[in-house]
Amino acid sequence: MIEPLFQLFPGGSKPKTISHYSFHILFGHLGACQRTSGCNETLMLERLPACGKAFEEMMKKVDVKNWCNLTEFITYYDNFTSCTELETNIVGCFWPNPLTEGFITGVHRQFFSNCTSDKVHWEDPPDEILIPLILIPVLLTVGMASLVVWCSKRNDVLV
Repeated sequence: MIEPLFQLFPGGSKPKTISHYSFHILFGHLGACQRTSGCNETLMLERLPACGKAFEEMMKKVDVKNWCNLTEFITYYDNFTSCTELETNIVGCFWPNPLTEGFITGVHRQFFSNCTSDKVHWEDPPDEILIPLILIPVLLTVGMASLVVWCSKRNDVLV
């Protein structure tokens, strides 16, 4: 089980210590210290379809009417994005990059093209409701301002 994790390291090198392993996992796998040269885009484009195929197989377990409900397949989608990240990093490329984004967008079109969000159409309330909602705060403001002015003129009587 531990042996396949060493594929994460450039050149298949094995870590020397636990801290070296942790450094590679935290920074190498997450993309903070990736190589900037040697990105083999051709190999990356050959490897990414395997992630798409695995995601397609997992999505077969989900009823088509639930494809727009993220809670039904979030684990599968997480596996898919992790796979694309891993395959991209293995060939020395940054993730995400325009090519992987294009691949992921293609998968989105395949599975989620019918998942449009229904926009709420806002309407003004009827005049019977709208007029009191406007007039009440205006009248309260005028009334409170009048009360303050009246009280300030009667300052000598209140003291």
